Amino acid sequence: MSLDVRVLTDWFAEQARDLPWREPDCSAWGVLVSEIMLQQTPVARVEPSWHEWMARWPLPSALAAATPADVLRAWGKLGYPRRALRLRDAATVIAAEHGDVVPSDVDTLLALPGIGAYTARAVAAFAYRRRCPVVDTNVRRVIARAVHGAGDAGPASNTRDMADAEKLLPADDEQAARMSAALMELGAIVCTARNPRCADCPVYDTCAWQLAGKPAYNGPAKPVQKFAGTDRQVRGLLLDVLRDTSTPVPKTRLDIVWSDAGQRDRCLDSLLVDGLVEQTADGLFALPGEH
Repeated sequence: MSLDVRVLTDWFAEQARDLPWREPDCSAWGVLVSEIMLQQTPVARVEPSWHEWMARWPLPSALAAATPADVLRAWGKLGYPRRALRLRDAATVIAAEHGDVVPSDVDTLLALPGIGAYTARAVAAFAYRRRCPVVDTNVRRVIARAVHGAGDAGPASNTRDMADAEKLLPADDEQAARMSAALMELGAIVCTARNPRCADCPVYDTCAWQLAGKPAYNGPAKPVQKFAGTDRQVRGLLLDVLRDTSTPVPKTRLDIVWSDAGQRDRCLDSLLVDGLVEQTADGLFALPGEH
């Protein structure tokens, strides 16, 4: 099982998107911010927000000093706003315990609040150029097709997926980091889930899926995420009201955003539990710390 490292990394050097967190002078903090923002959010939506965050909070200590309300406002429409508060929590620990420098060691990164296995490995590989397998849906799809000849990767298996990626990485740290980035980029812009651009693929000639005649994927279906009418949408609408004001509001201001009272109240309760909204002593609602 192998893919040509030089072919892929040469392709990456020529064809990779010009993203600010890939610049040589981007700090590990900039990489960490990008990785948190990019979770389940397209690059096109992340890039302008990343620039704003890095200008406003260029160091972990700067974000740690910000209020949770300011952080949630700056997060805006990126979605999954708990990520913003978790990033602030991690920044607080980095500033206090790591000299305001994002750690380079995976285990130390994992000990930070809200930093999971993928993010820890991504920071180690992309910020510190370590040999560290980084597996997302794009990498899984590339390996499934190019190596295993399957139309898609099917359900995730952390043990199997990490082992697959590990086998593809060269021994050299820098080359391995570039290979990790190349695999991810290939899946993002060429070997896409729908309508892959096989004619533009640098490993087309050796791709096991192509050589097998591109058989259709017939494994377990992956769940399709919808947004309209979900609790995610309702939570976002409730937060929009509070982001647009600097003073606590009565519940009547929140009630008008969604007609289903049961779903609306359930979502408001979940925001309170998550610490994204707080209730004042007199029953008003506000972003955390703004009362």
